[in-house]
Amino acid sequence: MSRSYLLILGDRDAIGWVLSEQRMAFPATPRAEVAALAAGDRLFLYATRGAWRNPTRDRGRIIGTAVALNAARSLDEPVEIAGRRFSSGCNLEIDGLVPYPGGVELQPLVEQMAAFPKPQAWSVYLRRALLPLPTVDVALLDRTLGPQLTSREQALSSYPSATAAEVS
Repeated sequence: MSRSYLLILGDRDAIGWVLSEQRMAFPATPRAEVAALAAGDRLFLYATRGAWRNPTRDRGRIIGTAVALNAARSLDEPVEIAGRRFSSGCNLEIDGLVPYPGGVELQPLVEQMAAFPKPQAWSVYLRRALLPLPTVDVALLDRTLGPQLTSREQALSSYPSATAAEVS
């Protein structure tokens, strides 16, 4: 049985890398949700408020959906993205993307979502790469995000860092 997660992306270069490479990388710090990620799990791609480096203008938005093609595993060679090293990762199939700067703003939905049991402190739940989503939250996100989604191929060029992701 597959699970669903909010995949939290906090940097424009990381977003560009994920969107262009259709891969996700995780830091070395062990996290139960990363260890539990399996092939077929569904991911809602979330760009944080500060991801585009202008938090006074930008809002945290869900920008797309993907499916994990495999479990997270150790990388042969760690990757460096936006000055951070990542030692594990998985392949993704991005099956829907909202053209930049669109997407569903998360904050107005928080009080309706079971993933945020303390809505007044909702940002605390986003201090990780993956946030498990209950089925009821997945249904809400599908209803609100679905009408905005287009193909990755159609939307990718609208992202400022998708073709110039800083990777070494």
